[in-house]
Amino acid sequence: MSKKNQADKNGFVFSTNPNFNFEEEIIEEQNTLKPEQQKLRLRLDTKQRAGKVVTLVENFIGLKTDAEILGKELKNYCGTGGSVKDFEILVQGDQRDKALQFLLKKGYKQTKKI
Repeated sequence: MSKKNQADKNGFVFSTNPNFNFEEEIIEEQNTLKPEQQKLRLRLDTKQRAGKVVTLVENFIGLKTDAEILGKELKNYCGTGGSVKDFEILVQGDQRDKALQFLLKKGYKQTKKI
């Protein structure tokens, strides 16, 4: 399939309207909330990872740089690799207990573990 016939990330392939211009949604970053105000969620995930297990930290509200800093500190604490994508922190392996301990130390009070 040639590049001009591929769908964009929102699923549009083509339009019959010659004046059609797709306007991308601009996502504004919010200021980072204090740890006490954030409701983070810990979850174990294996989808689209070839059966490998990762621990996801979801619902982070704030700047992308702050999410990356928190992800780096969490990965160092757990002693594993990982990444930060779309404000989700991925840590390799089942690290829910360690991640919960770390987040509680950092002041994230309402953390849920699933």
